[in-house]
Amino acid sequence: MKPHQDVSPRQEARAERNLYQAMLTLRTVDEFRAFFRDLCTPAEIEAMSDRWAVVEWLERGAPYREIHKHTGVSLTTISRVARYVGDGNGGYELASSRLDGARTPAHGAR
Repeated sequence: MKPHQDVSPRQEARAERNLYQAMLTLRTVDEFRAFFRDLCTPAEIEAMSDRWAVVEWLERGAPYREIHKHTGVSLTTISRVARYVGDGNGGYELASSRLDGARTPAHGAR
């Protein structure tokens, strides 16, 4: 991250928290898409999308080289994502488990 000459760590933390609060106001995929397209460069969105695709492949137990073959993501990035899946802050696991729950039919549903 780049250093901010005139911004204290507390101000940076508040700005980050405000960003997350803004995200919590969004309700649909289309709203998130619009927000991220305004907030991020196309390259930043692509990098995040690539990392998320790697998470899905890692959960399937795919080897790094197979993930690279299917996604085009570098082995270095795959390794970094794998490290955070295993020893990160739990964000990948939380989001993935919630998506899995949203995809799974409710008990008794046909």
